[in-house]
Amino acid sequence: MRSWEQALVAPETTLREALQVIDRTGCQMALVVDAGRRLLGTLSDGDIRRGLLKGTSLADPVSSTMHRHPTCARPGDNREDILAMMRGRGLHQIPVLDEQGRVVGLETLGDFFARPVRDNWVVIMAGGLGSRLAELTRDTPKPMLRVGTRPILETIVRSFEHQGFRRFHFAVNYKAEQIEAHFGDGSDFGVEIHYLRERERLGTAGALSLLQELPSQPLVVTNADLLTKEDFGAMVDGHVQSGAVATMAVRDYEMQVPFGVVRERDGCISAIEEKPLQRFVVNAGMYVLSPEAVAMVPYNVSFDMPTLFQQLVAAGRPTRCHPVASYWLDIGRIGDYERANHDFEQVFR
Repeated sequence: MRSWEQALVAPETTLREALQVIDRTGCQMALVVDAGRRLLGTLSDGDIRRGLLKGTSLADPVSSTMHRHPTCARPGDNREDILAMMRGRGLHQIPVLDEQGRVVGLETLGDFFARPVRDNWVVIMAGGLGSRLAELTRDTPKPMLRVGTRPILETIVRSFEHQGFRRFHFAVNYKAEQIEAHFGDGSDFGVEIHYLRERERLGTAGALSLLQELPSQPLVVTNADLLTKEDFGAMVDGHVQSGAVATMAVRDYEMQVPFGVVRERDGCISAIEEKPLQRFVVNAGMYVLSPEAVAMVPYNVSFDMPTLFQQLVAAGRPTRCHPVASYWLDIGRIGDYERANHDFEQVFR
């Protein structure tokens, strides 16, 4: 909510003054903060009413009636998770706090339902064989494998649609007819779908060359075997604000060496590190590309996204990383597919 700062009040503010603040801002809540903007509590119409019924006066300070342990969110929390929290707990607003407990925002139900439609295209790479899933993809393309109650690709489309994206391009190859029969032109899902038909598999970026025209705005590219709760609108906004021509979503990846690692120099042991944990930043398979970057993809040849980023870096063009902290799962192997089905009810239902 853009006007949330107007809802901040000090603990000595009277209940009468707080009512005026609530009425003026229209956010149905006052946020009680100290001099450093650290949240002390929240105050709603209901809190004031209950206080008055217990004998509190409108001249009393808000500290006498405020709710001291409100449900809060963090700046990096996924918006769909925040909405689910609101619905599950019957809330209309949730303060957003930084690590020091300072108020940095206020999420309201109205913000979610007023989310603007985004004109950015979404390109979903759905042409792979899915060979690591063996028998599961013999007769069914991986994007059409059912996770929970629907195909993987349908969950991806619904997630984007909920975030305001409406225009999709599916890059298809293996058993493309199943994908086209299920989705058609997208009208049944409230979106518009076009198909980029790969005669030969074109890698993780090559199908972008099949677009009939360059987009006028940055487009989102994602693989069709990724389930995530990432806020792609925020990813696009960060891309635009940074001035980058290409953004890559990245994740932290940890790998533990199962042995003691010996550090040696000139044949002498200098240290022994028992089963060290290695940390890496890895490609999460989701991207935002400006028209300039899309134009660099060669026409109708196999071309991978890491190659595109390497060429952009070599040319001195600005690229950036977008850290992904929300739910993310690459359905590459049988174990991943089993986990996705286990997670579906809780994460995507």
